[in-house]
Amino acid sequence: MAEGPTTFRDHFLSIFQSAAADVASQIQSRKDGPPGAAPGLETADAINASAAQAAQRYLDRRNGGADGPPGGLGASLKSCADLGLRFLEAKLKNDHAALAAIEGEFRAGSCDPAWATTISEYAGYFGPDGQRGQIPYIAPSQAGEGVIEIRAGAKIALVADWGTGADPAIKILKQIAGLSPDIFIHLGDIYYSGTPKECAANFTQPLNAALGDDRAALPAYVLSGNHDMYCGGVGFYETIAALNPGPLKQSASYFCLRSSDGSWQLLAMDTGLHDYSPFSVSSAVTWLEKSEIEWLRRRVDEFEGRTILLSHHQLFSAFSPIGPADQTGARSATNPNLAAVLEQLNGDGKVAAWFWGHEHNLCVYEKFANLDRGRCIGHGAVPVFADEKIYEPVEGLDLVPKLVKETELRPGDTVWPHGFAFLELGTEGTPARVDYYQDIGGKPSLVHREEIS
Repeated sequence: MAEGPTTFRDHFLSIFQSAAADVASQIQSRKDGPPGAAPGLETADAINASAAQAAQRYLDRRNGGADGPPGGLGASLKSCADLGLRFLEAKLKNDHAALAAIEGEFRAGSCDPAWATTISEYAGYFGPDGQRGQIPYIAPSQAGEGVIEIRAGAKIALVADWGTGADPAIKILKQIAGLSPDIFIHLGDIYYSGTPKECAANFTQPLNAALGDDRAALPAYVLSGNHDMYCGGVGFYETIAALNPGPLKQSASYFCLRSSDGSWQLLAMDTGLHDYSPFSVSSAVTWLEKSEIEWLRRRVDEFEGRTILLSHHQLFSAFSPIGPADQTGARSATNPNLAAVLEQLNGDGKVAAWFWGHEHNLCVYEKFANLDRGRCIGHGAVPVFADEKIYEPVEGLDLVPKLVKETELRPGDTVWPHGFAFLELGTEGTPARVDYYQDIGGKPSLVHREEIS
């Protein structure tokens, strides 16, 4: 996983990948592999790659396509990953005959016993009938009305879709550390499915290693993405409960950071909770709880300064479809549910900008959908191959959002570069400044700088 993981917007396949990654970790930690394994074959990267390919074959079959080739991996690895995926599916369907048959194949073959035991454990992350597990969402009635005070002129690192634990994610974090932020904010997605192990290995441990573990000196905040919720949000809620001390504590999946001079506030919302459909992933158009919208509205109404919104999911996109097309093939670039939220929050024109992730790209948009500055910074760490046309608009859009000129990433030799945004709040009513970075040769390279007022 040198470049980072292959991911799927699917809770079933993401939890399977989490289980496979756990299997890989167990096997890698031993000095010798399972009986019959080829020497050096069952590395963690190879096992994770085999799981991703098994997931892709499963997805292709589900969508009516043919079973693809094994992708150059050994037959043993391919069969173990495929068996593991079939085993998880049979577990969720409570198909005793299929379970018995697959267990027999596990025993007769050369697959490590960890496949069966670990997948059995991870089946516990699902709800009834294989649906997504129940999320322990904290409602405003429990969270309270409090805001978190931050110092005037704070320097804030913003990164999204970063929680891979792979080398590119670590490099980005080291580049952020070099800029000496006061606050670190991740806009969501700890891969593959946000289990407690993944939140520790792919978020907390790298964060502590690069930025230190004194969260009173440098607090960190986390938004809810779709991958964080695939396991039922267990790891996410454990993480925010333990992350920051005392008055800096994040009490819910939404929060408000407010500068001590009353100039700026950052208002974060939970779009991960409802990015889910039991029928089709592509039909999921996320939305917010009514009580949460009311909580956000109160934070805007009581504040005289400028507001910056934060979420995992996009308000709009020119390059990634939001929801299904209609019968004519036409589609909207905008999430209507989040547009309605913006309408409620921006009635007095207090919203200066909205930062989001979800889409693994950097997009600095011109004014669109009644928002002055829509900013996608989802290029945190998930690899996107250089031959992918990430700036080609989605077909059938009624209106196409336009990018600010000369703000696109520069493609690398194999993948598009990763990066982050660095926000420095103004003081006493002065503008904020945002720098957008991409990783070029292991160093942060400035793509664009702007003032926000």
